[in-house]
Amino acid sequence: MTLDVGNKKWQVFMLVGVSIFMSTLDSSIVNVALPYIMEDLSSDVRTVQWVVVVYLLTVSSLLLTFGRLSDIRGRRQIYVIGFMVFTAGSFLCGQAGTSWMLVSARMLQGIGASMLMACSPALVVDAFPQTERGKALGMMGAVVAAGLTLGPLAGGMILSYFSWRLIFYINIPIGVMAVVAGILVLRDLPAGNGSREPLDKAGSFLLVLFLCSLIVTLTRLPDWGIISLKTGLGVATAVTSGLGFVLNESRTDYPLLDLGLMKIRLFILPLISTAILFASLFLLVFMMPFYLTYPAGFTASKTGIIMIVPFLFLLIISPVSGILADRLGSRLLCTLGMAFMCLSLFFLIFLSPEPDIWAIVWRMALAGIGTALFVSPNNTAIMGAVAVHQRGIASGAVATARTLGMVFGVALAGTIFSAFLTFQGKGMDSYIPAMAPAFMAGFRHVMAAGTFLAAIGVAVTFSRGSEYRKTADSI
Repeated sequence: MTLDVGNKKWQVFMLVGVSIFMSTLDSSIVNVALPYIMEDLSSDVRTVQWVVVVYLLTVSSLLLTFGRLSDIRGRRQIYVIGFMVFTAGSFLCGQAGTSWMLVSARMLQGIGASMLMACSPALVVDAFPQTERGKALGMMGAVVAAGLTLGPLAGGMILSYFSWRLIFYINIPIGVMAVVAGILVLRDLPAGNGSREPLDKAGSFLLVLFLCSLIVTLTRLPDWGIISLKTGLGVATAVTSGLGFVLNESRTDYPLLDLGLMKIRLFILPLISTAILFASLFLLVFMMPFYLTYPAGFTASKTGIIMIVPFLFLLIISPVSGILADRLGSRLLCTLGMAFMCLSLFFLIFLSPEPDIWAIVWRMALAGIGTALFVSPNNTAIMGAVAVHQRGIASGAVATARTLGMVFGVALAGTIFSAFLTFQGKGMDSYIPAMAPAFMAGFRHVMAAGTFLAAIGVAVTFSRGSEYRKTADSI
């Protein structure tokens, strides 16, 4: 069963595509700009890391909450408000005068992005019949790829001629137009499920506490030490709030996350695979601009061009993998995609400090091919494994797994990389060629950790088995 949107399905697709393009464009531009933000705001790698981490952490913490709200109150309200908040956050990012002001503005931006991401897959699945969902989600993967592809290229050009602040200001006119379009296009969608079910506020709070304590502890581990009071408190808070969340969800009548979904093999295993895939990808995406800027010595524009490589393959292959998913299922395609990601990270271990563009390009291309083969079939499997009334929760869960994986990847990369740098307290602006051995030691250890993580992902992805043919429309 799909929502009665009639011939508006492509209008809904275009609207959702704008939000996804906007958010992915923003995230990919920011990664390229990190070295320049760090220098302009007189920051260091550990602090500027939070420009990425706080955004992803905010998104992942709130996705299930907004996914649940979209089921109760309707996707239209959450989606339009999300655009407003994201646009306001973008303006404040551009106005930031210090690194911590930028981090705070990114948190607001993350709140808006979480509202958009929580609704996006559910809106597409609601609008398209079951036989066209793989194609639609595959095309959405192409939109993601377009944003990720254009981001580094546009970021390189902007950074070559303008301030990094412009990368946030460009969101404002797009956001304003999208708010108006959202009000018009989505006005015929139901306002909610009509049940007036309450939001699980306790579950929302415990989930935010769990994710924040977990990621903050992981990120600050090099400073605090493995055996310290702060680390102990962080771990204790994460464990306690995590157990509290599970206990709360099992007892409440209206859970934020229906734990019954955890029993569905084609929901839980693809969800775990999603987190692993994006942790591996963002570990690479976070590190490569630093490698290209410092040891390799490339300009901002050249760095931007090189960073589009994996996303260019994502743009080309995603629609095809979505169509193939409708025919072949997700197991083969997703396992193959995860294997390509593992190979990409493995071969990146052997990069040298001397710039060799083609050696870089083919390694990054493997990551793009792997991501393209994985994402659309995996999302189709997850959304097809749940009932219609649970699509908002499932959509939020997918986006939570994705962004939590991104956060973990960035935090893991920053933690390992900083531990191997003798100049970590000085800031990257003090980099000189003599620091290349220390830089490359940290870089290689990060890529080795990513290789191990992706190898685990291959096993988890293959373990899902084959799809059963029962669709969510018949549940």
